[in-house]
Amino acid sequence: MDIDEARSRFARLRSRSDLVPADELDAVWAALPTVRVEEILGAWQGSGFDTGHPLHQRLETSGWYGKTFLAADDAKPMIMRAQDGRLYSDTALGKGEASLWMVEFRGEVTATMVYDGQPVLDHFKAVDDRTLLGIMNGKGIRAEGPFFYFLLDRV
Repeated sequence: MDIDEARSRFARLRSRSDLVPADELDAVWAALPTVRVEEILGAWQGSGFDTGHPLHQRLETSGWYGKTFLAADDAKPMIMRAQDGRLYSDTALGKGEASLWMVEFRGEVTATMVYDGQPVLDHFKAVDDRTLLGIMNGKGIRAEGPFFYFLLDRV
């Protein structure tokens, strides 16, 4: 699959309201370019792909808004929207905050968020200059998953 087909397929998967097959997201992931830490600094609004992973519903109901990457050593993985509309970093839910590293995943080195207080890694690839596809990985997850897939749009 080339990058244009990957972007087209990503757009179709993003617009689905039913379950999204993880293997389709994996095929898109494989065709996307890696990103460097400095390319993804800033604020991002997120949403999950419903592949049946239990984290999808938990994040939806918790008020997850997205992620903010201020610097390589200052990443906020759990930006939430409070009832009053205010955005805040939920360090209790995220078990701390995070940092950004270049990490190998599936044979490629790409920007990855490493959580401070739990063995969780979020790997990122670029759909375009304003959108990232993310895969949440961590200790105890087999090479074939199940993974939590999400997207981030630059704010």
